[in-house]
Amino acid sequence: MVGAVTAVHYAGLDLTLSHYDAKGHLVVARRIADSLRPGWWQIGAVWLPLPHLLNAGPVQIDAWYRSGFSGVAISVICFALAVGALVWLIHRATGSMAGAAAGAIVLASQADVLYLQSTPMTEPLLMALTLGGVALTWRWAADGAGDPPTGASVLLGLACLTRYEAWPMTAAAIAAAAIALVTSGTPAAVTVRRIARLSAWPIAAIIAFLILSRATIGAWFVTGGFFVADNPDYHRPFKSAGSVWWGMRMLNGNPTVGLGVAGLVVLAWAICRDRAHRALLVTLALAGCAALPMYAFYQGHPFRIRYMVVLAMSLAATSGLGVGLLPRLQLQLPAAMLVAAAALIPTPATWGASRQPPWSSTAPMVLEAQWDRPHSVDRRAVRACLARDRRGEPILASMGSLAHLMQETSADGINLRDYIHEGIGQIWADSLEHPARHAGWVLIEEQAEGGDILAARRREHPDFLAGFDRVCEGGGVALYRRR
Repeated sequence: MVGAVTAVHYAGLDLTLSHYDAKGHLVVARRIADSLRPGWWQIGAVWLPLPHLLNAGPVQIDAWYRSGFSGVAISVICFALAVGALVWLIHRATGSMAGAAAGAIVLASQADVLYLQSTPMTEPLLMALTLGGVALTWRWAADGAGDPPTGASVLLGLACLTRYEAWPMTAAAIAAAAIALVTSGTPAAVTVRRIARLSAWPIAAIIAFLILSRATIGAWFVTGGFFVADNPDYHRPFKSAGSVWWGMRMLNGNPTVGLGVAGLVVLAWAICRDRAHRALLVTLALAGCAALPMYAFYQGHPFRIRYMVVLAMSLAATSGLGVGLLPRLQLQLPAAMLVAAAALIPTPATWGASRQPPWSSTAPMVLEAQWDRPHSVDRRAVRACLARDRRGEPILASMGSLAHLMQETSADGINLRDYIHEGIGQIWADSLEHPARHAGWVLIEEQAEGGDILAARRREHPDFLAGFDRVCEGGGVALYRRR
């Protein structure tokens, strides 16, 4: 109910697809069937494939593609599953409903999480799979790891096909499970065999993705080429870590972060003190999602507050477990109320970083998602030009930089199969040499992070657009028409 009401709220504010990546994910899912060259190779290799495979069928319905409805429905369901998995984990591990409620409130009231689950973004699916995978891994390790860890392994493997944050989290969960087993008395040789079974699906998933990447774009793994290294954290590891810490505080507020750290202290005390709680080491793996933004900022990737949103999982887990592991109910109830108050009551600006209330229109992620809105409005002039003058001619454009515009033009009756883009093989390659042979129109992004591949091509070869006239521009996009 919370997820659905929130999605309706943000749809009413016209924010469902305000983030350009929300449109991009719809495009990648849609192009698997709607393309000049449809097929499995349209899955791509920069973004991980599972979210697009799940939405590939539903998004072929034009109304759902234009509105993002099917992607939002997946996100809302995953949000509910993530909160459910967190509650199950805390309650089963501690027996405390107060702790489970505290953890649920921290996650389910987080304004930026609520916004992302109202869009076709991929973070909600990541949270559902990783929380589910970590919860089942904890249960498996706590029960002595005697039964096959099929459920945990499958969920962690699927998470590794959703977002890259899952890779360090999965590695950390597997390592933590191994440590928990060994320190609980399981022989090393037995632990190795059991951990190998837990690792099977994640390893298979990553290998399958690498093969897909090699088959579709000719590289095993894409690490660059889609951003300009302009982050001041570039090659400064401690500053990168500081940026992640700052982002987590801005998103969750100092009181919630402070209580999450306090819960971590209680959790660490319980793990060290009682062998029965040793398997809770696995829950610390949720903080592993911080490794990806730290690495990205270190490599010069532009700062994005969105990369720290999923850290709310770790805060919620440590807060709830910390409450549930307190020795007496008389302590658990006031501690849970304190955690809930920190999560639900905005703090004064003088307190430093303040957590935004649910459904806030000024939450950091909501504001970041609107960066492209002014450009989207300005791009309407380009869309109007195409809708008015195009007579069915193919359009040459880079999906790497203009996928969001491709989704917007679906409202003008232009399908993805009308575009020549990176995913259609030789025609794209030949169009980079002789665009007039194949395209009647060319779209070039001239502003975003240094432009796109067509803008670079034009700079390197001044005669690239010989035979084309510049007819319109708006929102940083230039439109050219073949004479």
